[in-house]
Amino acid sequence: MTDHKTCTAFLDVANILPILNKVSILAGLSPDQLYSVFRLLERVSYKEGEVVFERGEKPSHIYIIESGKVRLYAANGQATLEVVVFDEGQCFGEASVIGIRPHSVTAVAAEDTELIVLSRKALMSIYEQDTRIFSVLILNIAREACRRLHASSESLLYYISKK
Repeated sequence: MTDHKTCTAFLDVANILPILNKVSILAGLSPDQLYSVFRLLERVSYKEGEVVFERGEKPSHIYIIESGKVRLYAANGQATLEVVVFDEGQCFGEASVIGIRPHSVTAVAAEDTELIVLSRKALMSIYEQDTRIFSVLILNIAREACRRLHASSESLLYYISKK
């Protein structure tokens, strides 16, 4: 996340709960566990065209789209390829945070966008305070990464077969 952005804490769980219930990495958490995670979440706003993070940057947050859309782009020399578009309730950046690897793509707000963010520091505090919640989050992140890898493999096979 760019350094000039200011995150704000959430004050009312009732307003954000409908979004959190859609997020795959939060699936399987009890209401009490979800509330424990909610207390660590923050909100950040991006205007259309603003960069959320750049390829090669050190990952710092997991991002959940509260409203708006975010496009992920990969660049290879002169060519830029739109990899995916995420919208409300979807998350991104989690594989980079867990893998402790620089971002492999650039994320840009496709329209005015509100993001819910969980910092890497907050995620590690969950590990220290409640390993059951941490385990569910990590398992869900691994499942999501596997789903995306499978979809990428299917797309790659489709394009290779068209040659």
